[in-house]
Amino acid sequence: MAENTLNAEVREATGKGVARKLRAVGRIPGICYGQAGIQPISLDPAALDRLIRRSASGMNTLIDLKVAGGGAFDGKKVLLKEMQRDPVTNAPLHADFFALDLTHDIDIAVPIHIRGSAPGVTIKGGILDQVLREVHVECRPDAIPDEVLADVSELDLGMSLHVRDLITPQGVKVLTDGDLSVVSVAAPKAVEEEAPVEEAGAEEAAEAVEQVTEAAEGESEKGGD
Repeated sequence: MAENTLNAEVREATGKGVARKLRAVGRIPGICYGQAGIQPISLDPAALDRLIRRSASGMNTLIDLKVAGGGAFDGKKVLLKEMQRDPVTNAPLHADFFALDLTHDIDIAVPIHIRGSAPGVTIKGGILDQVLREVHVECRPDAIPDEVLADVSELDLGMSLHVRDLITPQGVKVLTDGDLSVVSVAAPKAVEEEAPVEEAGAEEAAEAVEQVTEAAEGESEKGGD
């Protein structure tokens, strides 16, 4: 995984008023936490957005945090645990970082990537249905994979891949239940035949004619009486 540097500053004051002032000058409040405790910080949200977007690991990007003013988290490797955004503008509002111990495994969610072409889709016209998008894995922080692979190249109609079938790098343990379905190939929906509809229409027309005929015969009998 590529390492990425993010510059931050120690934030002495907290509260909504401080957060508004930071955002007014193009920064946002943040928190860094870990074994060393909790440290309020401030940072440039645009720099964080660029860092996350250019990395194949996305939110799982291992960040080298540089904190102006020092403190327990200066120079630490951190993960972005949560980014709060404005529900209307999507602008970043607050960021939480977790400081890592590179000697200990962590539990983290990793996206699943589909690889290959399923014969049940390309040859028989089936539909590929991915029901699971990520799995939890356990590994060292510096060995977090960008993705785990689901190879569908042997899937025929009605077949499925499960979590136990996923391809993971060495040293990465999958924690998600191995029996869960990841992706399957469903049969194409049958085309509805119009013949039954036409037959139903013919039957309804016949019934209507029969009713008219019976009514006419009834009137005729009355007239004869």
